[in-house]
Amino acid sequence: MASEARDPLLLEEPMLILENGEVYRNPTEIKMSQIVLPCHANHCGELSVGQLLKWMDSTACLAAERHTGCSCITASVDDIHFETTIGVGQVVNIKAKVNRAFTSSMEVGILVSCEDLFSDRQWKVCHAFATFVARRTEAGKNSDPTGFLQIHLKQVIPRTQAEQMEYSLAAERRRMRLIHAEIINDLLNSCSSQTESECLDYQDAVSAERTRVESVELVLPPHANHQVSTFGGQIMAWMENVATIAASRLCNAHPTLRTIDMFHFRGPSHIGDRLVLKAIVNNAFKKSMEVGVCAEAYQGGEPLRHINTAFMTFEVLDNDRKPRSLPRIRPEPVDGKRRYQEAIARKKIRLDRKYIISCKQSEVPLSVPWDPSNQVYLSYNNVSALKILAARTNWALTSEKNKVRLYTLEENQMLCFKVETHVAMAAEHVFLLLSDLKRRKEWDHHYQECEVIAEAHEDDTIYRVVTPSVTKGGNVQDFILLASKRHPCDSGDPYLIALRSVTLPTYPPTEDYNRGEVLCAGFSIWEEESSFTKISYYNQATPGVLPYISTDIAGLSSSFYRTFASCSTFLEENKASLASLPTSALGENSGTALAIELCCLVNLKTISCSWILCLFFSTNWACF
Repeated sequence: MASEARDPLLLEEPMLILENGEVYRNPTEIKMSQIVLPCHANHCGELSVGQLLKWMDSTACLAAERHTGCSCITASVDDIHFETTIGVGQVVNIKAKVNRAFTSSMEVGILVSCEDLFSDRQWKVCHAFATFVARRTEAGKNSDPTGFLQIHLKQVIPRTQAEQMEYSLAAERRRMRLIHAEIINDLLNSCSSQTESECLDYQDAVSAERTRVESVELVLPPHANHQVSTFGGQIMAWMENVATIAASRLCNAHPTLRTIDMFHFRGPSHIGDRLVLKAIVNNAFKKSMEVGVCAEAYQGGEPLRHINTAFMTFEVLDNDRKPRSLPRIRPEPVDGKRRYQEAIARKKIRLDRKYIISCKQSEVPLSVPWDPSNQVYLSYNNVSALKILAARTNWALTSEKNKVRLYTLEENQMLCFKVETHVAMAAEHVFLLLSDLKRRKEWDHHYQECEVIAEAHEDDTIYRVVTPSVTKGGNVQDFILLASKRHPCDSGDPYLIALRSVTLPTYPPTEDYNRGEVLCAGFSIWEEESSFTKISYYNQATPGVLPYISTDIAGLSSSFYRTFASCSTFLEENKASLASLPTSALGENSGTALAIELCCLVNLKTISCSWILCLFFSTNWACF
């Protein structure tokens, strides 16, 4: 049942009045409203997910084309989780806007809500992120072999706090898409031999071959755009159809689609193509099953072209709308076993994401357990939380001394503070010095000891930090911190160093130390002018941190001002030691990511923009 209260994501932002007196509206925003008719519904009287995907794709494409002024095609769609179903007679409201444009691709945010016209209730159905590529049909030296002209996209200019937040987070989501294949491979490599033996022990299991489905669709003019390319939403709808049939063959019931892990378009299809759609149940868990779907195209006697691959998770609901138990699956040899194990890896990703990212602070401890399989999501959450905190606009200036400013923010019963100062040196040099936490004790008296516990990744390091006692005669505190650093995605982004607490079994709390926790902290480093940098330090105060800064906020101490004056001195004194370092060595990560994107998008027939994670961002994220 839908809640009577409106979802926070559905609430309109406060109006922004422009200088000319007009109310601001995002120039790329597109809204679509559709009433669900019986022709849109399935046998249960609920809106077909395939129809919903077509509407979502059309709305997002219109937003992308409004930004670019030319035709756009769907490159990928991030994970989608459907929270509720939609019945006949209800209204589907879809809102899409471009969050950020990169070199030749752009991210479009899509929010789907349901409206009951009789009770005036609205609730969220799903939230998704799609990647679109702009193409103009002009032959010339800049066009690819398909005759499409490569377009360098204009940048999105965020105007509101929400737009700034999504603009900043889009860069982090893009980073996750680019490394998705690595995540899957790492998880598959760590699969134990026990997993393989388990799939052979089920005596009462249903053969996976029983669930196999193959269907063919002919692409006709109504299925394509004005450039005769098949609509991405139409392909999604056909894939959802065969996946539902495969799921039904396992459970002998009508399944409900809950999650789509991936829509990864590898190339286009056109009017006259025959689309071969194949689906099979990869694995059945206790109360859910994963169905793998692929779409391939051909014309005449040409070989099959791989168009799309997706993974969909279904449930079967009982009369109380609760998931019921499912029969086990027996995979076929070779490819069946591979698909079986990959489904387990993808489920692990979903569980990690749900635990680390989707939960609110009240549902999980501040310190999340760290292990190699979830380090990517912890890093993502770490940086995203800092970006969300930095995007807040209602910071209040508490005091200023010696060009060091202290700001506070009270929101959702949480106290956050920001310390801001400037230094006359290049931003990349500041980033290099501050990202090494072992050197922080040279300028911050709160860091008595700092040791590296693990180098989780080139951008992620786990430290153990010891700080002095808060009370006289009390135990000193220690923290286990994950430090995640990011280079700018482009020239308009800051360098970031994000900090949060994690839990390691090898470093449990001890009697000699009070274990403190950091919820969200870190540095945002902006180069405002050549060799002149603004440094902002953020901290979402937790019980372990608040005593150190409460007197500063109350105006009874100048401890933090002295600390950041020492920080400026430390940076100035070490500037000479970094002068010989080439700038390219400091920014190589962002350049690599850009090169990957260009390689992914240079040819329309070989588009391979991998992606992951449809994350439902709201203001509650600042509390995680």
